[in-house]
Amino acid sequence: MKILVLMKVVPDTYGERTLSLETGLADRSADASVLDEIDERALEVALSYAASHEGTEVVLLAMAPGLAQSSLRKGLAMGADDAVQVVDEALVGADVMLTAEVLAAAARHQGFDLIVAGNASTDGMGGAVPAAMAELLAVPSATFLSSIEIGEGAVTGVRASDGAAVTLTAALPALVSITEALPDPRLPNFKGIMAAKKKEIAVLSLADLGVDAEDPEVPRSIMIAARERPPRAAGVKIVDSGDAGERLADFLVENRLA
Repeated sequence: MKILVLMKVVPDTYGERTLSLETGLADRSADASVLDEIDERALEVALSYAASHEGTEVVLLAMAPGLAQSSLRKGLAMGADDAVQVVDEALVGADVMLTAEVLAAAARHQGFDLIVAGNASTDGMGGAVPAAMAELLAVPSATFLSSIEIGEGAVTGVRASDGAAVTLTAALPALVSITEALPDPRLPNFKGIMAAKKKEIAVLSLADLGVDAEDPEVPRSIMIAARERPPRAAGVKIVDSGDAGERLADFLVENRLA
């Protein structure tokens, strides 16, 4: 079985993140970028299956700038067999649909039995790329899974919500996305780190995939303005002088909180 794991390199959530007012994009640098933690959990799903099923190939798939290679090597150090990275200047600021189109084309180029992804990235939180990819690839999808079981011909998982828990089954080839309910990812060991340094990360361009990011017939979202978040102002303080309840109710109604 060949399992592709979608990986995204994001600004470190433990560091200070800033937005460029010129481009409307998050400022990114190699030393402040990390693999998205939810994608590491997705990789753990694939690696756990591969550990007990001989012949399973686990391949990382990312759409990221060249500076992201050092972060992708962590995935290789964790145990992935190979990594494929789509790099192209035309992808800077790509929206959800262009991202899905590119990743779907790369998945088609590589071939797969199963694609595993995180449910949503920490920098965008859109959560739509996995479902859009499945639509473009014409494969079934089971998204937002809190548990997962990979079989020879199908994948099964549970999608939990406030109202119910639904069991989903999709025949392979398929695409799934998982939530943070899945186990924590393993840490790379010394042997894995040394092996990752020797592995070559395959790099693809849009030309290799036959994708035109500037196609005028394909609708794309564009940024029309960006502005800095205003400084946080002091909150309203209500001192009880006998009418605090009424004043609080008025405040909630005025701010449409009630």
